[in-house]
Amino acid sequence: MPKFCDKVYIRRNENLNFTSSIENIYNQKVNYNFLSADLITNGTSPNDYLFCVNGSGELFEVDSLDGLLTYLSDMPMGSFTCAIDQENKVLYSIGKSSPYPLMKYSIEFNTWETIAELGIGEPRLDYNDEDGLLYFSKNDRLYTFNPNNGSNLDQWVINGLHNVSGGDLAFAEDGTLFLCTFSGLYRLELDENDEYQSTRISADNLPFQPTSMTFDSNQELWLANNSSSSDLIIMDTVTVGWQYRYGINANNNSDYGRTINDLTTFRVYSENPETIDTDNDGIPDQDDSYPEDPDKAFEVFTPSKYVTGTIAFEDLWPSDGDYDFNDMALNYQAIAVLNSENLAVQIDFIARVKSDDAGYTNGVGIEMEGISPSQIQSVIDPIYTENFINLNTNGTEVNQDNAVIILTDNAGNLTNETFISVKFVKPITTTELGVAPFNPFIIVNKEREKEIHLPYYNTTSLGNRFFDVEGVNNDHSGNYISNSGFPWGISIIHDFKVPKPSVAINEAYNFFNNWAESGGTDLKDWYKGNPGNRNPSLLKD
Repeated sequence: MPKFCDKVYIRRNENLNFTSSIENIYNQKVNYNFLSADLITNGTSPNDYLFCVNGSGELFEVDSLDGLLTYLSDMPMGSFTCAIDQENKVLYSIGKSSPYPLMKYSIEFNTWETIAELGIGEPRLDYNDEDGLLYFSKNDRLYTFNPNNGSNLDQWVINGLHNVSGGDLAFAEDGTLFLCTFSGLYRLELDENDEYQSTRISADNLPFQPTSMTFDSNQELWLANNSSSSDLIIMDTVTVGWQYRYGINANNNSDYGRTINDLTTFRVYSENPETIDTDNDGIPDQDDSYPEDPDKAFEVFTPSKYVTGTIAFEDLWPSDGDYDFNDMALNYQAIAVLNSENLAVQIDFIARVKSDDAGYTNGVGIEMEGISPSQIQSVIDPIYTENFINLNTNGTEVNQDNAVIILTDNAGNLTNETFISVKFVKPITTTELGVAPFNPFIIVNKEREKEIHLPYYNTTSLGNRFFDVEGVNNDHSGNYISNSGFPWGISIIHDFKVPKPSVAINEAYNFFNNWAESGGTDLKDWYKGNPGNRNPSLLKD
């Protein structure tokens, strides 16, 4: 072994049983003895390898942990699809051109065989462990094929896709079928008419063209984009928040210099998983978000690890005002920090006011209902400039029954991304903590008692529900929603595109009224970039 190496990674394959270990190097030699041949690939502690194919006929793998690429084999024909049968350790791929052969690759023996000629190809393929069938999709159709002989068993229509080009499909661990196209990520469900209905999860078209998609062991999606040097992208399925992980746009020196037309996951299980626990909190370093801090172990993100949500308010409550919802729009991400017993020790907020078009000076706060001010140890780095907020020594607001955190007394202070942290005296359960963004509100024009909340939320102890107003009072009940169902505050798990100044939200968004008047049960996608939803010229950049 080279002198500059002190460890070597060994990956072993015996009769389709895969193991791996890291061994020490002594005097440029490795003394390695394999002790057991009983390990199979459905044990614990998996490492995910992304098997990738392209139209140039290349099969290669990428280690999801470090991005290392290993070339595996030339393919009989280039391909835009691949799927793995984990149990039998085989990869299936459909050739890119007529007669579109169904090809089978043995991961154990590094050999290829052709199963059948399908007569149809590109771009989406996955293997379903539940029924042992290949699921193939093109345009707005879904097919099943028998992987043993290539026979077409069934086909369905997919309704509701806004763009039918490109993309891929993938089964989640619970059997849910997801599909992506150039218009974003969808969840598919089979209806009573034996047709698949698609629900768009994405709020907007993705800024890249996805060619492939697969789930890892953590049930996060990996995608690749359509490029001569593809990027690998990781994504969640709740908000479609995403992040470049490897490739040119990841800016981590991981340019692959080749196209990835499809990818699929193969799991390798270590015989001796890493058990290093630097802080001795019972959580191995590889699973510990804070491996050197015994009081912290995990992070829970709201709305997602990869995206911010939006809270937006109209500040002329209880009158409608111009109803443009750009008086205060806050992008936020909440990070609950848990210890090894899954108890919350602190919660961090990443906050940025994306719109502050109010004529007033408005404060921004959150109430953590059910948590007393005495349970808070400290509030770190809120921003105050207006001198109308009174605080306890721990940073919570005075004279409140629940813990109230005023992020700022002037929304204009948060136009740059700001990190605010709330620490607890003693760890609390996630049930006690509740769900971010908790009870958010604005304080109108430095009038401390004038709070505006989301519909049906309570005021804080310092708030007042009833005011004399100039003009029409559209909220006689003081519950922050009009008799017609129109709110003064909205909370969205995506980045909301706010209307331009003095443009009412129901002018910028064509189905806002339908959604509001239904009590939020109809047209839940009203704010998304689906065709016909928005009037882009009426929205801020």
